[in-house]
This record gives sequence, structure tokens and C-alpha cells, in this order.
Amino acid sequence: QVRLVESGGGLVQAGGSLRLSCAASGSTFSIYAIGWYRQAPGKQRELVATINRAGSTHLADSVKGRFTISRDNAENTVSLQMNSLNAEDTAVYYCNAKTDYGAFEYWGQGTQVTVSS
Repeated sequence: QVRLVESGGGLVQAGGSLRLSCAASGSTFSIYAIGWYRQAPGKQRELVATINRAGSTHLADSVKGRFTISRDNAENTVSLQMNSLNAEDTAVYYCNAKTDYGAFEYWGQGTQVTVSS
């Protein structure tokens, strides 16, 4: 079992920045990839960014150049630095972790990010 706890959401003006953090606990050795999804009102949950055990990252086209994902394996945390935020980034952001071969998947409780225009 893996437990994920997000922090760092909030309200920010357009053009501003926020940093989200996700702390993993439990069987963290089993995590292959960890990252962030988001879900805006009335929309499906979508991938934002992920990073795997080797440090390889994947970012959605909509956030490339603005968001950066990083992972601290020693602290079992993953962070999402979000710059140049706009109203379309408003959503609940969820931390997600997948184990090797996708056998198991875990979700955090979500943190609200609201960008005011």
C-alpha cells in the first residue's frame, strides 16, 4: 500500500506561480512512476506530468515550458512547479503513483488550484 498526501494548492492570479508537493509513504519502494493529474469542473481527469524511477519525465503539451516535475527519492516526494498559470489551469490536482508493470495505482485526495483572471 502507498499513501499519497498533496499540499501546496491555493488561489493565485493569472501569470503567477504555485508549487505542489506530494509525500508518499508506505511501500514506496514499489513505485515506478509518480506524478500529477488534474480535473477541471465538467471535464475528465487528465495527465499533467509524471516522472519515473529513472528520472525520465513526461509533461502534457498544455503545460510544457510552464510546469516542471521533480522527484526526491530519498524523501519520497514529488513536486510540481507551476509557472505562468492561467485560468485553464484551474482544477483539482491529484498525485498519482503506479507500481512496476502498472500492477497497482494509488491516488491522493487532491488539492484545489484556482487561477483568477
